[in-house]
Amino acid sequence: MQLDPHTGWCQGIRHCPSVNCNARPQDEVSLLVIHNISLPPGQFGTGKVQEFFQNRLRADEHPYFAGIAALTVSAHFLIERDGGVTQFVSCRERAWHAGVSRFDGRENCNDFSLGIELEGTDDQPFSEAQYAALIDLARQLQQAYPAITVARICGHSDIAPGRKTDPGPCFDWARLRAALTD
Repeated sequence: MQLDPHTGWCQGIRHCPSVNCNARPQDEVSLLVIHNISLPPGQFGTGKVQEFFQNRLRADEHPYFAGIAALTVSAHFLIERDGGVTQFVSCRERAWHAGVSRFDGRENCNDFSLGIELEGTDDQPFSEAQYAALIDLARQLQQAYPAITVARICGHSDIAPGRKTDPGPCFDWARLRAALTD
């Protein structure tokens, strides 16, 4: 995988463009937000996350989907359990992943952040392949956007406390931070 900073798209990975994005109010990328997602909850490899971010999730397919199918959300990237990476939104655009959020005194984190979804749940460890892909991707994003320091990589729970819990207690922050400070 190789990020093209001019287009904001990574080459060598799957692209599933989402319309759930818009222009950033300023040309700033200075925060990386780590999330987790699985659809249906706790099930992996279903392809439903891709459908969700592309507004193609059918509400009648699963009881859980009825409550979320009409939402218009996205992330920049999804890293599946096998380490496969899918990109939905150019890094130059604002994906709709953070919702009501605040970091370092600033509201609306979507304006200045990139969102990476890890296929998973709060209560299950993430795979070795996911960590390898995440570390590779984060290094490339830090190189293209030097304002994303290790201190500016956080979880959804950090920017929306009380509302969000991901990536959850099973996420190994020490491992990620150590790999990015080498």
